[in-house]
Amino acid sequence: MKSFLGQRAIASAISLVALIVLVFFLSRLTGDPTTLYLPVDASLESREQFRELHGLNDPLIVQFGRYVGDLVRLDFGESIRRSEPALDAVLRAFVWTLQLAVITMALVTAAAIVLGSLAAFKVGGLFDRIATFFSLIGASAPDFWIAIVAIVIFSVNLGWVPTSGTGSVWHWILPISVLFIRPFGLILQIVRGSMITALSSAYVKTARAKGVRNRPIIFVHALRNAMLPVITVIGDQAAALLNGAVVVETVFGFPGVGKLMIDSILQRDFTVVLAAIFVTAVAIFLMNILIDILYAVLDPRIRY
Repeated sequence: MKSFLGQRAIASAISLVALIVLVFFLSRLTGDPTTLYLPVDASLESREQFRELHGLNDPLIVQFGRYVGDLVRLDFGESIRRSEPALDAVLRAFVWTLQLAVITMALVTAAAIVLGSLAAFKVGGLFDRIATFFSLIGASAPDFWIAIVAIVIFSVNLGWVPTSGTGSVWHWILPISVLFIRPFGLILQIVRGSMITALSSAYVKTARAKGVRNRPIIFVHALRNAMLPVITVIGDQAAALLNGAVVVETVFGFPGVGKLMIDSILQRDFTVVLAAIFVTAVAIFLMNILIDILYAVLDPRIRY
């Protein structure tokens, strides 16, 4: 078990280092921040002072070396746009994204497991056909389209919920609903397929022959053995949400790390971009470790 987790930790650390290097150099290709933050008629002296203040005058390799040294101390520098430590701005935004992701994935997981298991119990039945139909639509529908349609219908035409912000519970309904649809469709399909296989196994037939009721068979005996592939998909979908849910956050003006990252790229606020990538990557790394631990709990072969 320790060896397995150690190998995964090393692989994740290598991926994190490669991502940091790649993002650092690619972010510099977006252009010189002085063209955004100084007037068009700013003097050459003012431009040089701005570059010197933010460490942009040095050769790129020198900037990278300084960045690596600061990264060891978890110092990402100061945001050009916000005049505050970049890490503080990212962590403040990441709290919003984390809340959105946790609430959404909790609802998705509970609904998909229950409905997917019930759909698998009677394959080809009315409930199975309805669940499969809507889950396939949800899994294939693009988030940005759903978000825009939801705003037009429920905010503009009906006026039921706000279009953006986080001031009340009503502000969370549309972002959570839109983020719910795609992972729900995908996870329900995986649960249904895994449960169909589990319910046709010998130990389930034996349990039925002994007179065990349907509910324990579905949610106790079959579900545990069907959960391994489901956990993989849940982890992938949770990683996508932790990665910022960029489109949904941008459409709804949700102050999460995805929107912050997009704004910072457009504003060439390199320190915030790098801090956002680092925090998100570490969160995904920790979540993958958690998924590996769950694998070991459900599958004794991994523990030994």
